[in-house]
Amino acid sequence: MTQPLLTRRPHRTDPGLPFLANLTLAPARIHEFCGPSRRTLAQILARMMPNADGPVFWISPAWQQDRLHGEGLADLIDPGRVTFVTPNRPEDLLWSMEEVLRSGCVPLVLCELPAAPSLTSVRRLHLAAQTAAQEKKQKPLGVLLLPAEGGAQGVESRWHMQPTLQDGQYCWHLERRRARMAPPKAWQVMRNRQGFVLNDAPNSPDQNIAAMAV
Repeated sequence: MTQPLLTRRPHRTDPGLPFLANLTLAPARIHEFCGPSRRTLAQILARMMPNADGPVFWISPAWQQDRLHGEGLADLIDPGRVTFVTPNRPEDLLWSMEEVLRSGCVPLVLCELPAAPSLTSVRRLHLAAQTAAQEKKQKPLGVLLLPAEGGAQGVESRWHMQPTLQDGQYCWHLERRRARMAPPKAWQVMRNRQGFVLNDAPNSPDQNIAAMAV
């Protein structure tokens, strides 16, 4: 029996998973969230995905001092959905993500890294997600959470989010900085009682407010 071969060519037939209004992320691929509010964006993604009650794996370094905990997640998502994985060695961060993606056991895998990984590492993650899609019939979504401006090579898309003020109201400035199938663009993300509202960004975010981490 002939087995299908995995390739490094982007898979673009899937319409994508919605996570904010009409914005989507390609499944079975690796994406990047960066900027001061990358964790908030990751929680919004977990909240807005179609399987919003599904499990989430959140991988972060054991030595990281500002790790999230259940109470910190409860405002946006059910902390019971999240399994925290905290490897002691730097090389185990991406290894853990790769193994979880390949298993196809969870729809969303988040991994906090202190710096951008190599192109080879990102390709391995893509292949792991594709393996789950082809062999397990699951399409896990992998997201790298990187500080500052990010910059991982080979990711399907890169999103930067930071806090700002608009007309005296606290909100976020979201930028799509890289995507294989869409141009760069910026939005204003605001929260109300119904959820989150996405508007075209009217101007650049206030740099003083942007220095805040969320």
